[in-house]
Amino acid sequence: MGTVASWLCRLGLAALGFATLGTSGRAAAEPHLVLYSANDSTVNSMVADAFTKASGITVDVISTGSGVLFRRLVSEQARPQADVIWGVSSSLLKENSKLFEPYAAKERNAIAPEYRDPNNLWIGTNLQVLTISQNTVAIPAAEGPKRWSDLLDPKWKERIAYTDPANSGSSYVNATFLLSLWGGGDPAWTNIAKLLANTRVLNRSTLVFEGNGSGEYPLGISLEYAGLLWRQNNAPVLVVYPADGTVAIAEGVAIIKDGPNPEAAKAFVDFINQKGIQEQLLRSTFRRPARQDIDLAAMPGHMPPLSALKIMPYDDAKWEASRRETLTRLRTLIQSTR
Repeated sequence: MGTVASWLCRLGLAALGFATLGTSGRAAAEPHLVLYSANDSTVNSMVADAFTKASGITVDVISTGSGVLFRRLVSEQARPQADVIWGVSSSLLKENSKLFEPYAAKERNAIAPEYRDPNNLWIGTNLQVLTISQNTVAIPAAEGPKRWSDLLDPKWKERIAYTDPANSGSSYVNATFLLSLWGGGDPAWTNIAKLLANTRVLNRSTLVFEGNGSGEYPLGISLEYAGLLWRQNNAPVLVVYPADGTVAIAEGVAIIKDGPNPEAAKAFVDFINQKGIQEQLLRSTFRRPARQDIDLAAMPGHMPPLSALKIMPYDDAKWEASRRETLTRLRTLIQSTR
């Protein structure tokens, strides 16, 4: 039976891509991994299969919205049922850091300090840029919104898809970023109410992406990778980087404290942060890597560098501290604008 150390050594071969390594001779009793993920099923299956081939560790994936996953983690705190949580926003990882076990990932220094926890409780795997996604069959390219403030126009009523911020970390960041962008206080909340009145609020981000790609929803309050992925698959989707500014938020991975398979969890964290794996995720799914040593110009998707975008600061601490009250107020506005 191979030791975990030998598995991690073998994982180094995956830096060339999603390597396929033999698993003969590994006993069925070796640890498996229970993975909580807010990523879509295609990404989960691709990564789980690659990890199993590279390590011999089987993976059970539980996939749902990030808000749902964290409520589940809290309810299971006395007896954790999962080993790793992945594909959730840094704001949620920070807020729930007491649920995690510290682990210094092998290649953590390739990721900028602002995208990982100083105490190694979580580490960023990719960056999500907040964007507007436009279906150019439903709305010709030149006629769509160019700024977040354009979405307040009543002509877009029920034509914008948006994920319930109670179920999505990135959706919560988007709402609170706009509150800051619009100056805070009552005027900003008035604008948020106008925006929500124009939206169709959906339970999962994937429903926003799919609905925009198919044309069911002409516009989506979205994420960069989703628009690029649909465009790559010949959907008439335009990724709009709002001229009034946007945010690049880290999504990451963390080991769940007292999870049943801690060594397998460490192996997964090291695997998902490898350069080759991050490059393959970019090629296949257009996730912008958190690593700083990947040449975006040489990769599919033609992603602009962050330096070419108007990236705005985001006050994680402020919006983490006020999450409960902010979500309550957002929920009230959503209900009142239906």
